[in-house]
Amino acid sequence: MIRHWSWTPGSVCRNWNDRLMASNPTSMTLDEVDPGWAWAPYVPGAEQPWSRSLAAHLYRRAGFAASSAQLDEAVRCGPSEAVRLLLPGGAESETFRQEIDTLVQTILATGDSRHLAAVWVYRLLNTPEQLLEKTTLFWHGHFATSAEKVQDAELMLDQNKLFRRHALGDFAQLVHEMARDPAMLIYLDSATNRKAHPNENFARELLELFCLGEGNYTETDVQELARCFTGWEVQRGSYRFNRYQHDTGEKSILGQTGSFGGDEGVRVVLDQEAMPRYIVGKLIRYFVFDEPEPPPRLVEPLVIAFREGGLQIRPVVERILNSRLFFSMHAIGRKVRSPIELAIGLLRVVEGTANAVLLAAELTQLGHGLFYPPSVKGWDGGRAWINSSTLLGRANLVRKLLEDENTRFSDGSLGTFLVSHGIQQPEELVDWLQTLLIAIPLSGAVRQRLLQVYEDTTGDTSAKAAALIHAASTLPECQIA
Repeated sequence: MIRHWSWTPGSVCRNWNDRLMASNPTSMTLDEVDPGWAWAPYVPGAEQPWSRSLAAHLYRRAGFAASSAQLDEAVRCGPSEAVRLLLPGGAESETFRQEIDTLVQTILATGDSRHLAAVWVYRLLNTPEQLLEKTTLFWHGHFATSAEKVQDAELMLDQNKLFRRHALGDFAQLVHEMARDPAMLIYLDSATNRKAHPNENFARELLELFCLGEGNYTETDVQELARCFTGWEVQRGSYRFNRYQHDTGEKSILGQTGSFGGDEGVRVVLDQEAMPRYIVGKLIRYFVFDEPEPPPRLVEPLVIAFREGGLQIRPVVERILNSRLFFSMHAIGRKVRSPIELAIGLLRVVEGTANAVLLAAELTQLGHGLFYPPSVKGWDGGRAWINSSTLLGRANLVRKLLEDENTRFSDGSLGTFLVSHGIQQPEELVDWLQTLLIAIPLSGAVRQRLLQVYEDTTGDTSAKAAALIHAASTLPECQIA
């Protein structure tokens, strides 16, 4: 049995802000960072050599975590090649895709959207395309749609496939397809948008949350844009245009005037100067740091590249992941792990299995239910993930994963798995966790507390190691990626 860590979640939470801010002190603020330096490729040198720790940082951000073997390969091939290997390239085998298809058909047969999350959890745990899934998760939060309202598992699954298909592709095409996506049309009431009574929900979120951000449009823009989408309906699970319900009159949106339909309305929004800045800013916060808001001067080179590159997402993400800024102290340890990142990351590090249905349910309890975002804003993320209740829930989840008799660690026990990686002493286990799982250095006192948990736990090596890993999972340092 795993012993409880002697710190209470409440005391951990009280120390949270201090630990986060002091985790990686830097000599300058982001306002002082030269953009040319920030977005130049990181080149290993004497001051910052390429290492397993930096490779682990890359995998935590571009995916969820790496196994020891993946880190060895990343160190061998170097940073730029490691990033290239993470970029989607058809690495999923036909057998794996068939497994996913079988799971999907099983879920669709039940008609219950609540089980969809289990399919995605299984994919997150097992896919070799970690960056593709990490970016698909980003768009799920960006174009947040909840099965709670849609209540159609197949429509939600189709939207998920849409995100995956365009995750690193053409942003303009993604937005155009989202405007016609049946799940989105239902979720934001656009499926009942009629010329006599235009519904403004989708138009408002297209401007505020999906493309431009607050302060870059007026209420009149919302009202006029809503008229563009009148007559867009869902019939038998598919988009349908009802010309009898479409407002063909002249509209004035964001400085442009014409008899716009929905596609033209989307184009007008995408033409706005604020659009690439808003999207690039969100990508930086997702992959690099939660806070502070990236200053415009720092964002501008990527904004220009995004615009001039035809709104292609992949080159922007690739440049972020290759950059000096990404591998600097402005990024390392500057994001809070989401529940999904914590659970999937831990299991990938220990090469562990899990019951996807139960894990999906546990993640929902922690506020990260796939296909069930809390609102159209998605998940707030960052420090919002952390409070006394969620810290306790995170620790309990880790304990359940480690104690479950069905969990296998590379097809064996935890103790056998660790020995196979040359880990036989508790000090070696702490060092191993520090590199693969924990983003910032543990103090001597914290390391000693972890070692004491190992010594105080009764049972075999597996039980002792599980107790130490569980204790580590309650640390503020382990909530930071």
